[in-house]
Amino acid sequence: MKKNYFYIFLLLSFLFSYSLQAQENKSSIATKTQEPTIEGLTIYPNPVNSGKIFITTKSSLDKKVEIFNVLGKKVLETVITSKEVNIGQLEAGIYIIKIKEGDASATRKLIVN
Repeated sequence: MKKNYFYIFLLLSFLFSYSLQAQENKSSIATKTQEPTIEGLTIYPNPVNSGKIFITTKSSLDKKVEIFNVLGKKVLETVITSKEVNIGQLEAGIYIIKIKEGDASATRKLIVN
């Protein structure tokens, strides 16, 4: 019986160390493929009570804005040249907003009341 516990312990030790190695490899790959972030990005108000949000950055480039629901379905896509995004058609809930400006991008949580 002790022999079985020893083999189970060895198997679990191997699986645990393999899992840690896989996580380290995954995180190092993720850091190498990240896009640059958007400098000075501000999204306000958040949570949103009106039908508009404002997005500001240090740069004045056009911004591609995509909003996804919690299931990952794209519910809004637009390109803005000013700060204002009309989100009046969105129902109350939690969303993910992705902003692209030039080569940089950022993803944030957006709460609509």
